[in-house]
Amino acid sequence: MKKVIVLGGGVAGMSAAHELVERGYTVEVYEKNVNYAGGKARSVDYFGSGPIPFKDPLPGEHGFRFFPGFYKHITDTMKRIPFANGSVHDNLTPTSRIMVARYNHIPIITNASFPKSLKDIELIVHDLYGIDSGLTKEQILLFAKKIWQLMTSSDIRINDDYERIGWWEYLEADRFPGKNGELSSYQSLLVQGLTRTLVAAKAETASTKTGGRIFIQLLYSMFDPNVMTDRVLNGPTNEKWLNPWKEYLIQKGVVYKNGCELTKFNLDDKGMIDSVVVKSSQQEQQTIKGDYYVLAVPVERAANLISDEMIKTDPCLKVAKELSVSVSWMNGIQFYLNTSLPINKGHVIYSDSEWAITSISQIQFWKDYSLATKGNGDIKEILSVDISDWFKEGKYNKKCASDCTKEEIAKEVWMQIKDSLNKEGKIILEDSMLVDYFLDRDIQLNALPDSQDDTLLSNREPLLVNTINSWSKRLDAHSDIRNLFFASDYIRTFTDLATMEGANEAARRAVNGILSADNSNKPLCKIWPLTNPLILRPLQWYDRNRWKKGLPWTESVPTWLKIIMVLWVGPIVLLNGLKLIFYKLFNLAK
Repeated sequence: MKKVIVLGGGVAGMSAAHELVERGYTVEVYEKNVNYAGGKARSVDYFGSGPIPFKDPLPGEHGFRFFPGFYKHITDTMKRIPFANGSVHDNLTPTSRIMVARYNHIPIITNASFPKSLKDIELIVHDLYGIDSGLTKEQILLFAKKIWQLMTSSDIRINDDYERIGWWEYLEADRFPGKNGELSSYQSLLVQGLTRTLVAAKAETASTKTGGRIFIQLLYSMFDPNVMTDRVLNGPTNEKWLNPWKEYLIQKGVVYKNGCELTKFNLDDKGMIDSVVVKSSQQEQQTIKGDYYVLAVPVERAANLISDEMIKTDPCLKVAKELSVSVSWMNGIQFYLNTSLPINKGHVIYSDSEWAITSISQIQFWKDYSLATKGNGDIKEILSVDISDWFKEGKYNKKCASDCTKEEIAKEVWMQIKDSLNKEGKIILEDSMLVDYFLDRDIQLNALPDSQDDTLLSNREPLLVNTINSWSKRLDAHSDIRNLFFASDYIRTFTDLATMEGANEAARRAVNGILSADNSNKPLCKIWPLTNPLILRPLQWYDRNRWKKGLPWTESVPTWLKIIMVLWVGPIVLLNGLKLIFYKLFNLAK
């Protein structure tokens, strides 16, 4: 059987190896990280900052994991990874609430998924009528119209028109400015809430095509009683997912080598990859040969590996170098507390925080995980935080996170969180609770080789962000170098977002390319499009025809289409009603 060399052992590389080895290929994976598998998805061992390391380390992370209900590719793979008497997919557990914490208002708490109890419905009513959001009726109606426009626009309009407009501009954020240089409630809650906290992008430059589509996918999940909109793992990522995955791949025959970094592609006289040069952590170099090669490294690393010789064979590869600047920072910090503190039964979005902070209290979801022996033995809670804006001035220290020391970052994040949660005399977080913290190791001091500033921070693993007009710079999974394929979150996919889901889908596309090039009779990897509710199809069809005629989207539809919608909607509503009844009966039976 043919040999495939997978270069990069993150989610994309492991996904490609998984699909290939199950189809009988010989697979070798080369991963730069010396200790861990899974790339940015990994959790890490934190042994403390003192001179004597912890005997039993605390779990740290690059950033907390989040599995939205619309994910299909990565969860399908998880179902095929053995764990205990089931699969690692069984380790996903739903959250039930989303909290939006603000500086000058009480938090907004809402359901994370379709309401399934009277308490859930009571919470929705309270959100609608009992919360002072600071939003006006005009702002709510405008936002609703814009979301409806996204939901009823055709794919061709979304891919063309909305790729060229930023989220800030699309939502007309400048119509509702704040005072004294601060953001208005409309801007902080409805415009920046998605882009800053979910994809580390800026609302002014983030593509509406990407941000808008992801937002409506989350909405569709919330309205589907069969879908859990927000899921997390029930323990540290390595223990509950990545280590069992690596073990499964090795058991199936995959050779997985840590501490091996790709440094060069060698081409033959036919424009094919003849071999690759890999450097070990001991600086030893070796030449590796295979029949096919899958490049599964981040875009900024891929750009440095794509040579002029490769671009001559496939001119499309030059856009990777242009795309490599479209990255930003989204990294995690964990606060270890001496008090059990489930702040919210799910994620918390700090909508006013200067550094675009989100968090989750993890231990409430780690039911069979004990902290008793870990660290100094006094840890009861892990507050895991993602920082998405590293280049805006902090509220207290007046410095960008990228310009701070690690201690300054921890102190500023802690203060922003406290100021968002502690309201009206109710103290949720106190300084006495904080025992220790762990900042992602990718945030390094003076890690840039050409830097003369020993106080400058750099990020070893930035995150791709989908800026305006960047889709044209994305690579396909296949290339004109006929034995080279690409699997990473910068590949053109339905997911179209730098996520585990996007990486897994890209890997499936690369494997399908290999199967085609090899004339294999093995089944192709399954690929799912984003959810598109049947009930909206007539309106999207109407918009597609308007786009072809050069006409803009309109909320006004002709009478004949209204009649069609009435006839169309009835059977679909009935079908969904029956689905809901069966869902309730199934849960009662359980």
